[in-house]
Amino acid sequence: MTNTQSYYLYMKPPEENSETAFAQEIEEVERSLLDLKERYKQVQSDRQQQAQWQQRRHELNQNKYHTPEIKAELRQIKQQLEVLEINLESQLFSWGSLKKPFWQAVRFGGLGVIIGWILKSCAG
Repeated sequence: MTNTQSYYLYMKPPEENSETAFAQEIEEVERSLLDLKERYKQVQSDRQQQAQWQQRRHELNQNKYHTPEIKAELRQIKQQLEVLEINLESQLFSWGSLKKPFWQAVRFGGLGVIIGWILKSCAG
């Protein structure tokens, strides 16, 4: 038997399942891309609002007379800025983005512990 013949013996025929899985992966990537685009638009909008609120806060702080209305508006601006900061920080580290690395760490960490136990029992 030649090398080419043995190569063809070990090759697997293409499966329909692999095409279906590939199509599903493409759909998942497209959904992720759409989610990313949506998040990018939201971040841009939040940053623009944040800049506007900061500008307004700066204008109010420049005012020499802090009337109760100005103080109330400053408190409201502070609250709005806090909400925007939370929105900008959220979804950067969601469970979905950490799920795969987490399970890889669990799998390989567990595998390392098992290998360590086996080596210790063989050595000891």
